[in-house]
Amino acid sequence: MEKKEKVIKILEILRKKFGNPKCALDYDTPFELLVAVILSAQCTDVRVNIVTKNLFKIANTPKDFASMPLIEIEELIRSTGFFRNKAKNIKTCSEQLLENYGGEIPKTMEELTGLAGVGRKTANVVRGEIWGLADGITVDTHVRRLTNLIGLVKNEDPIKIEKELMEIVPKKDWIDFSHLLILQGRDCCIARRPQCERCEIKNYCNYGK
Repeated sequence: MEKKEKVIKILEILRKKFGNPKCALDYDTPFELLVAVILSAQCTDVRVNIVTKNLFKIANTPKDFASMPLIEIEELIRSTGFFRNKAKNIKTCSEQLLENYGGEIPKTMEELTGLAGVGRKTANVVRGEIWGLADGITVDTHVRRLTNLIGLVKNEDPIKIEKELMEIVPKKDWIDFSHLLILQGRDCCIARRPQCERCEIKNYCNYGK
């Protein structure tokens, strides 16, 4: 079976299982989502949601974070890991938003990736979730792992994986594709112990076979 056909079958099965997928991060505003995605690097969404529940009560705008001492931000996000770098990025990003965009989140990929702590993955998540825009496919650890196991790609580089996936995943499904694979990765295709015997897409997965 060609990879494009395999993708269509996988999307069909996972949509039946999960319905219309949504971002697992909790947020009320585009800026809150941006901060949450920055915090999600090397950290589970569950942990990020625990941290942001308290964090966003204290600070939830670029102005709040820009005026907050760096050490205070560090303490509030410490449990997400790499907290010093993340705090610095959130503070700098907030200052950039105030200085260059009037405190609003810019829409273009180029503008977003020009912000501190924002790479293609973060920009793809924000653009897709907030505006339904897709310049590419979000490749996180789940997407990287599952696409390799399934046999859609044979690569560990997220940028190269994204380019390969953009060739075989219909553009209209770019946003949902990532969400669905992430959900399947959490529910069934668990990193250390993939549960192939109960996996709904095992017939289309090289590893599952």
